Amino acid sequence: MSDKLLVIGEARDGELRNVTFEAIAGAKKIDSNAEIVGVLCGSHDLNESAQEVIFHGADRVVIVKHDHLETYTSEGYSQAVMAVIDDESPDGIVMGHTAIGKDLTPKLAAKLETGLISDTTDIVNDGDKAVFIRPIYSGKAFEKKVITSGLTFVTIRPNNIPVLDRDDSRSGEVTGKEVDVKDIRTVIKEVIRKASDGVDLSEANVIVAGGRGVKSAEGFKPLYELADVLGGAVGASRGACDAEYCDYSLQIGQTGKVVTPDLYIAVGISGAIQHLAGMSNSKVIVAINKDPEANIFNVADYGIVGDIFEVIPKLTEEFKQVV
Repeated sequence: MSDKLLVIGEARDGELRNVTFEAIAGAKKIDSNAEIVGVLCGSHDLNESAQEVIFHGADRVVIVKHDHLETYTSEGYSQAVMAVIDDESPDGIVMGHTAIGKDLTPKLAAKLETGLISDTTDIVNDGDKAVFIRPIYSGKAFEKKVITSGLTFVTIRPNNIPVLDRDDSRSGEVTGKEVDVKDIRTVIKEVIRKASDGVDLSEANVIVAGGRGVKSAEGFKPLYELADVLGGAVGASRGACDAEYCDYSLQIGQTGKVVTPDLYIAVGISGAIQHLAGMSNSKVIVAINKDPEANIFNVADYGIVGDIFEVIPKLTEEFKQVV
């Protein structure tokens, strides 16, 4: 088992993302007795975020603050994190399997000349060894991996490992690390994000997704209303995106985002294998489609055969009574 595990934190607009806390929970599953060291990078005051990391299970936190770390770049963050790795000499590294995690961790693994187990959905113990479970073949099967020697380096798929309970009584050391971040070849001039007041799709516990059966951009409005009532996010199939009913940032599937919410409501989605690859591991799947032979019903826990423009408003009204 490992003695020290490094957890690389991730923030957006100054706010810690939930995947940071899930990574800490994953580290605890690797070795419940290990020292958990959080790593936070940025250009602003990160002390409050560091305390949150400790409250959620870390024993101490290292902060790397530099102007070049204001916005994520692989060059900047890899320099910052590598400096902490060199200092700490951890037995393992854990990070969320996010867009940033998928970009940063392979670069770190190459620099460290070590392996990387990516997209881990669960961690179980077999004696004194941690067994990492990850999906293969677009989620149609799962494989188990065990690290026999060297550094334990894994990424955790969001919404799969429950976050540890927040404990305000926990305390830990927060230290700063001076790193000369230099030779940045990528210059971020401006970051423009699609305006949204909703929940982040990749971390949402509830997702209402629309397909070609929604028929138009106007047809997505009832989906947004339902998602708002449930405190969830709106997603889409590639067919809906290709038809320009919505932005490609909402696409779920093999060539889009992979999501694992507690509740996935598929509205007017036929259930192409490429789409199923991105959502079939959702805990509960509800399919709404007028075609009783639609493939989506084969993976759904609950199915409603009917006109989505009649069903969705009724569901929204019913949920308003109980939510």
